[in-house]
Amino acid sequence: MPPPELARADGPASTGYVIGPGDTLGVFVYRSPELSVELPVRPDGRISIPLVPDIEAAGRTPTQLADVIQERLRQYVREPNVTVMVKSFVGPSSRMVRVIGEAAQPLALPYRDGMTLLDVLIGARGLTRYAAGNRAEIVRRDADGAPPRIIPVRLSALLRDGDVRQDIPMRPGDTLVIPQSWF
Repeated sequence: MPPPELARADGPASTGYVIGPGDTLGVFVYRSPELSVELPVRPDGRISIPLVPDIEAAGRTPTQLADVIQERLRQYVREPNVTVMVKSFVGPSSRMVRVIGEAAQPLALPYRDGMTLLDVLIGARGLTRYAAGNRAEIVRRDADGAPPRIIPVRLSALLRDGDVRQDIPMRPGDTLVIPQSWF
């Protein structure tokens, strides 16, 4: 069975957190402490627990994953009761916001509701001294297969001058590109 479609970040009825590679999960099997583990989701999106190797975790909610594990454990454990808890999260790559170029710390951040450009800059620890912040751009893909849209942003105006008009909302999948200044 393929994993369910990822919930849209801007949809009114979100179905819950979707597990992604790099997330750390706590799998608790009631009355079976030897089967309860804390483990990361591998880069291929799978996890392995005692008795049940290679379960597709990425793309599922914790509840959906618990149901799958419970079903697979039935052949070994009488009436298994499984709970999956997300201990730390990264999320699927389609829900990441990336910062490249002249950021003090280029990175990929998990998107969260209400995230703005300023939140992303704080996560990236600001700009390097060589950054051309007022020539920065956000690369945004509005739909699958659509050409990317380029949104110019003035980071120096936001950070140094307090121009809050530049603090625009971010979306999952956005990439902030900060070019180097010309001397």
